[in-house]
Amino acid sequence: MSAGSAVYFFSDAHLGADSADREAARERSLHDFLTSLIGRASQLYIVGDLFDFWFEYRHAIPRRHFGTLAVLRQLRQAGVAITYLNGNHDFWLGPFLTRDMGIQTHSGPLSVTHQDRRIWMHHGDGLLSGDLGYRLLRRVIRHPVSIALYGLLHPDVGIPLANWFSRQSRHSRELRQFDLDRLWSRIALPHFAEGHDAVMVGHLHTVLERREDGRCFFVLGDWIERMTYVVLEGGEFQLRTWP
Repeated sequence: MSAGSAVYFFSDAHLGADSADREAARERSLHDFLTSLIGRASQLYIVGDLFDFWFEYRHAIPRRHFGTLAVLRQLRQAGVAITYLNGNHDFWLGPFLTRDMGIQTHSGPLSVTHQDRRIWMHHGDGLLSGDLGYRLLRRVIRHPVSIALYGLLHPDVGIPLANWFSRQSRHSRELRQFDLDRLWSRIALPHFAEGHDAVMVGHLHTVLERREDGRCFFVLGDWIERMTYVVLEGGEFQLRTWP
């Protein structure tokens, strides 16, 4: 089946965050969503944190995510282009995804144009003031030397260790109320001033939408509780919930 013309965006599935049994239902829901794109989508953007942790060794990858990788491979074989922006949990995206899966990976912000609409997107971590400590930490853990040193650990040690740290960082995160006006002024407006028609971020695990003068700002939500995504079709953006 040939690919369609719609463009899809989602973020923050955090696959691997829970036990396989507890996670099975939402993993099936995500797989159903992804396979539904065949014949409808031309492009899929994963805006970070698809996995709660991802690290590629030279000869090994996390086997738990085989089912999700198989679905993504099915999308690619059907002609759907996939771009994967790294998040703050899956920042170590490696060559397996690009070389063997045909997925384009990208670190940092990304500006693209589809259907005559210019779109700016970013996972969302480190964009607001007060995240200076995190931004410094991010530079350290994403440095090639840090990646090389971690790669010296055996996968049977390195993968469980990273999963444990990922769970700790998530559970220690304070629940905060996000002011839509602040997000609009700090994140969206500067990129609208650059000529973008839409701004999208993830990371915050909440769903927000604001439209003004033909411009759209979306916080994409997550695939833990909300199962939300944005679709661009016929030049129009829509925020939807699966199913």
